[in-house]
Amino acid sequence: MEILYLLIPLSVVLVFAIGGVFWWALRSGQFDDLEGPAHRILMDDDDREH
Repeated sequence: MEILYLLIPLSVVLVFAIGGVFWWALRSGQFDDLEGPAHRILMDDDDREH
């Protein structure tokens, strides 16, 4: 029973930390262009010389 006094506050802190990282990612533009990187992988770069 005593372990709950440690685990409950620890889980609340972990939830806030994950929420903070997610909020930072949203504000920094990590999710602005979800399709661009996927299309860039498929584009063939013919301009490069080998």
